[in-house]
Amino acid sequence: MRYALIGCGRISPNHIEAARNNGLEIVAICDILPEAMQSKVDLFGLKGVHCYTDYRQMLKEEQPELVAIATESGKHAAIALDCITAHCNVIIEKPIALSIADANAIIKAGKEEGVVVCANHQNRFNKSVQYIRKALEEGRFGKLYHGAAHVRWNRGESYYKQAPWRGTWAQDGGCLMNQCIHNIDLLRWMLGDEIDEVQAYTAQLNHPYLEGEDLGLALVRFHNGAYGLIEGTTNVYPKNLEETLYLFGEKGTAKAAGASDNIIEEWSFADDLDDPEEVKQKFCENPPNVYGFGHTPLYQDVIEAIQTGREPLVNAEAGKRALELVLAIYKSAAEHRPVKLPLDECSTMDFVGRFDS
Repeated sequence: MRYALIGCGRISPNHIEAARNNGLEIVAICDILPEAMQSKVDLFGLKGVHCYTDYRQMLKEEQPELVAIATESGKHAAIALDCITAHCNVIIEKPIALSIADANAIIKAGKEEGVVVCANHQNRFNKSVQYIRKALEEGRFGKLYHGAAHVRWNRGESYYKQAPWRGTWAQDGGCLMNQCIHNIDLLRWMLGDEIDEVQAYTAQLNHPYLEGEDLGLALVRFHNGAYGLIEGTTNVYPKNLEETLYLFGEKGTAKAAGASDNIIEEWSFADDLDDPEEVKQKFCENPPNVYGFGHTPLYQDVIEAIQTGREPLVNAEAGKRALELVLAIYKSAAEHRPVKLPLDECSTMDFVGRFDS
């Protein structure tokens, strides 16, 4: 399967490695910065791979079957629509878009063109997360009471200087949209997807050079009666502390933790079907960074979806749901009121000037 990558920044090595691990034919990479492409060519020894600074030219000349989009977030939607129109299957890095309208356009175009569209929420493929999901689908939790998603990380000024688009409303958003959206996706996926209402606060406490928030706190009321708590921050001193996901049910309690929900720290179920200590030992991955090991199995799932005609595990609708929840938090915090879902329209651009002094 002919594969191309658009965007050769911080996350691109994970995509190239996942493509290689799944036997894809990497025909081209694209970036507006030639040096960014050259560094990946050198790092992976990409002999014979063509380099483009214009992705439209790349699509026309290379005609890839699968394209991964790993540019700045604000460009995801426009590039994805061009790829879909060119009849390419796409993997879109998170977030799928920065507005409800753009997410809807991607969903509509994907269906019309009959291509696979995947939102790159790779943490769904963590072995720990998959095991928790399996227990959930088997009904081992009983009635779900509530869940909690915490991302307690550190991002300093040097991180934002690496890529000036970070933390801007036009191209990114704040910590909830950039750093926390994976865990927000997991919480919504686990607690039933359908949400009635969100109440939230966001703040800009420690990064005055950014437009977006560096702290977000939210309470989510799900349609099935469960509740969700969200805490996301990039203010933790002096470095990343943890990313955790809790699920509390009538008959079970589980906690995923570690750098990016890669280990199981708590496992208690009334059915005693497995030994908690054995579960903790078995599901204890130690990834080299917060991106984890999920890209390779996500790519495998997308390839199988293309070959069989089924939906990928993380389809465009799932990408929209994660985006929608972040936007609902932004809207609730900005308007100082609970916000009902679904959102008919909302964009990060609605919050320009939110934290201007």
